[in-house]
Amino acid sequence: MQFRIDKKSNLKLSVLGFGCMRFPRNLGAIDMQKTEKLIMDAIHGGINYFDTAYIYPGSEEALGTILQKNKAREWIYIATKLPLILVQGYDDFDKFFNKQLERLRTSYIDYYLMHMITDMAYWEKFKNWGIEKWIEEKKQSGQIKQIGFSFHGSQAEFLKVLDSYSWEFCQIQYNYSDPNFQAGLVGLKKAAESMSVIIMEPLLGGKLANSLPQKAVDIFKKANPALSPVAWALRWIWNHKEVSVILSGMSDKNQLAENLNIADTAFPQMLTEQEHETYSDVLNVFNSAYKIRCTGCNYCMPCPKNINIPGCFASYNNSFSMGFSSGMKQYITSTALVSDNPSNPLRCVKCGMCEQKCPQSLGIIRYLEIVRKRMEPFWIRGIVKIARSFLRKRARPRQRV
Repeated sequence: MQFRIDKKSNLKLSVLGFGCMRFPRNLGAIDMQKTEKLIMDAIHGGINYFDTAYIYPGSEEALGTILQKNKAREWIYIATKLPLILVQGYDDFDKFFNKQLERLRTSYIDYYLMHMITDMAYWEKFKNWGIEKWIEEKKQSGQIKQIGFSFHGSQAEFLKVLDSYSWEFCQIQYNYSDPNFQAGLVGLKKAAESMSVIIMEPLLGGKLANSLPQKAVDIFKKANPALSPVAWALRWIWNHKEVSVILSGMSDKNQLAENLNIADTAFPQMLTEQEHETYSDVLNVFNSAYKIRCTGCNYCMPCPKNINIPGCFASYNNSFSMGFSSGMKQYITSTALVSDNPSNPLRCVKCGMCEQKCPQSLGIIRYLEIVRKRMEPFWIRGIVKIARSFLRKRARPRQRV
């Protein structure tokens, strides 16, 4: 494992971090046996930075339980986040923080983040509630070692937030699909002048690994058959000397093994001019097929009207990248379109709750209407109507003669 030095603490951080939002699950619950094996294999593989959050269902509890069981707490650095979206006032800072210590079975947090800051006005609200005083108290007590923030907003707002407090690290989205998205390259370089920068969504929620158009995959294979799309994506980020840690939400042993191998062979400024041209060619193909930049994080869920928002967007994108019939098949399945209680965009009442929670700041209401127009043309609605009628008849109990 390679390590990069934290500019503030001088700690050695593994270049590959473990994102704990996508632990393996069984019937909705975290599979503790598989998760324990993954975490311990990751630690033995050299990973020492584990990122979780209050709002990741079951994640903090699982991580804390496994570390305590294996007496591994002191082997790693825990990063978790204050759920600002749930905070209603000063007293909530302690309420959530103390619950996190309990879940994680620890007396301190190594890297603590203000979760999902979107702009300066949002951060100012918490400053007015006394968050800076609270942070200072926790740092003096040793309960928080390093303080930072995760960001989901515009580049201009990122730079304002960056200068508004004595942050010790930050976490931003960054990948080759759009180097100017959110904080972007400008934000990365500015932050890296004085602090460690942690990268989230390196694979755009898996889209750069599993949902690339075949033409894009073929371009990568032609350039270097030995590298997978995942390797291309991670190597592009590690090529930046400003990056401290890349977070990857690994959910099986094969993903872990591949990422560990890539981490051992990726270095700053390693990419050739020809490889940069390959990324440009792939990006041209990707942008023509990937219309809605949803990462499938599910922060927008549950929808009050039970619309499967991530499923709608994924099937819409796949209708371009994999073909209309493939996307339509996924759409019908993910929205239960032929049932009497579907979860399709037609149910949207434009309440806006989803847009308030979206880390990507997507215009979800507008996008749902776009999805509906493409995925539910008049002839599809006719077929669905016939299918529903047929299923109702099949569901009726037969009368005895």
